[in-house]
Amino acid sequence: MDERRRRGYLKAMGVTVWEPRVPQSVKSVPDSRPVTAAHPAEPMAPSATAQEDAAVQPLEDLREPGLTVAQMDWDALGAEVASCRACGLCETRTQTVFGVGSRTADLMIIGEAPGAEEDRAGEPFVGRAGQLLDLMLAAIDCPREQVYIANLLKCRPPGNRDPKPQEALRCRDYLNRQMELIRPRLILSVGRISAQHLLGTDSPLGQLRGRWFDFGQDPIPLRVTYHPAYLLRSPDQKAKSWADLTEIRRRLDVLQKGAERG
Repeated sequence: MDERRRRGYLKAMGVTVWEPRVPQSVKSVPDSRPVTAAHPAEPMAPSATAQEDAAVQPLEDLREPGLTVAQMDWDALGAEVASCRACGLCETRTQTVFGVGSRTADLMIIGEAPGAEEDRAGEPFVGRAGQLLDLMLAAIDCPREQVYIANLLKCRPPGNRDPKPQEALRCRDYLNRQMELIRPRLILSVGRISAQHLLGTDSPLGQLRGRWFDFGQDPIPLRVTYHPAYLLRSPDQKAKSWADLTEIRRRLDVLQKGAERG
């Protein structure tokens, strides 16, 4: 992407100063390190909320015998989500919000839950926050159609309230299967609820961003950043999100160069 176009995206985001490197407050992995060596996640004790969630009946136990979520292809998974009635959110939704983007994406973005506009459209991040997210992605040369975007929850919580832990747990099998089908090389967790649920912690988002975590049994590098809706309310935090995005771009470049050499 040429410099003029990039500066235009940054201006639209509200980040007017070009930052060629991640600020000193954000430790990045040197390019000389192996591609697979993401910053390891520091051990985290399960939060009280996570321990309570463990007692909630898994989604698989609520389904009729037959094909499990872990065995479903994209069509079967989409149909399963569309007909899901595993929690009370099915009573107030207009439609489910499954996910959108490239099913072979290197980068997967995981948000929190659909809002009112997403509930009407059936697609994640389509409102003002989604427009800002699109600009953020374009600024690092990752257009929306080249990534995959999904939420923890597939249904909108009434009044756009925060998702309840039990609701996120009910949807977790769906998200896990999406990740298994896509097999992304990087994950960007967007917002506090997303980060805390994925990482199994109650640490504030400010303590989670700025470093890499190993996510999953076959570790995928995961980065945390602010939700675009928060950035709309707190534009002074956009520079920090830009630092997160530049680190995502840097890591993607390393991965792609490694794939070319391989």
